[in-house]
Parts: sequence; C-alpha cells; structure tokens
Amino acid sequence: MARTGPFDDHSLRYEEWFLNHPYVYQSELEAVRHFLPLNGGGLEVGVGSGRFAEPLEIRTGVEPSAAMRGLAKSRGIEVYDAPAEALPFPDERFDFVIMVTTICFVDDIDASFREVKRVLKKGGLFVVGFVDKESPLGKTYAAHQSENLFYRDATFYSTAEALSFLRSNGFLEPQAIQTLFGDLGDIRAVQPWKEGNGEGGFVVIRSRKS
Repeated sequence: MARTGPFDDHSLRYEEWFLNHPYVYQSELEAVRHFLPLNGGGLEVGVGSGRFAEPLEIRTGVEPSAAMRGLAKSRGIEVYDAPAEALPFPDERFDFVIMVTTICFVDDIDASFREVKRVLKKGGLFVVGFVDKESPLGKTYAAHQSENLFYRDATFYSTAEALSFLRSNGFLEPQAIQTLFGDLGDIRAVQPWKEGNGEGGFVVIRSRKS
C-alpha cells in the first residue's frame, strides 16, 4: 500500500522544504538533468508536487498522493493516480523515465522497476535519484528516521543495492554520479556533481533498457 499519509496531510510543509533548502534542491535537480536526453517523451514515477518534473519539462507523472497530485497539476503536469508497481500506460510508451527520491517509498522495488522497463521504449533511459544509505547524509537520515515526518516509514537503499535491482531487472550500462557533500544546512551554493558514489548523499544512476 502506497505510503501517502504524510504527503497528503502535510503537503505545505513538504513544499516549504524546497524553499528552505534551495541549493540542496538545485544541486539534486542538476544531477538528474545531467542524465536526461535532449528530447523525447518522459515520465516521472512518484512525481510528488512536480518540483522536478516541471523544470525538467516532463509533462506526465504518476502519484498516489491526492494532495501531491493537486500541486503537480497546478504546475502543468498531467498526473495519474497510480502506484509505481502498476503504471497505467501501454508497453514502450516513453523515451525515458525518472524516479527521484521515490524508491524508498515503493512497496515492491522489483515490481516498480519491471513496470518502468515495460513502459520504456527499446533503448530508453531509466534515471533513478535517491539518498544513498551508505553516505554520510544517508546515515544521518537513518539515525533520525523516527523523527522525520516524511522519511519515518521509508526504506533506504545503498548504491550497490540499487545497482543490483537494476541489473536483476535487465537494465544495462549503469552510470552513477553524486552530489550533496556535507551537512545540508551548510550547502550555500549549487554543488557540482561528481562521478561515482560514496561521498555525496544524493546519488543518480542512469541505465538503459536492453
């Protein structure tokens, strides 16, 4: 069952996080943008309030939270009420699919990745952004997880685990980059991303459908 309660009940507080952490948000956004193709039709799974889809010019999303869907629609996103495990689209519909800070909330990561693969065109790109549980930031989140309104029921993954799920579901040529170095409160400028993982709290992996 989709974990939508905090997002439905505290949508304004969710939006405030982006306003209070503008450089964290922009750093994540630029890391995701790096891996997107210059053209083609895209989908965001777990589109939330549209904070990533809108600036990345992704016009289609799925989101199980009613409050988040309303915010995304106000940003011009066509949003469908569906979980990641059951995408309401035909096979080979999209050129690329993104999931940003979504895998920690899905009930079945394998089923979610299978659905992404199904709706991607042959050779299409899958871009996953997440908090790496093995990073300094991930360890901080885990230590205070019970106190975090939104991440209280999340399941965090390491980069190695995310790569394993991608490979086991038939995605090829994975490449990883990272950003968010240091404490979030100390980030006062957009941080450039670096290749690999292990230092940055936010990791983005691009892979390709076979």
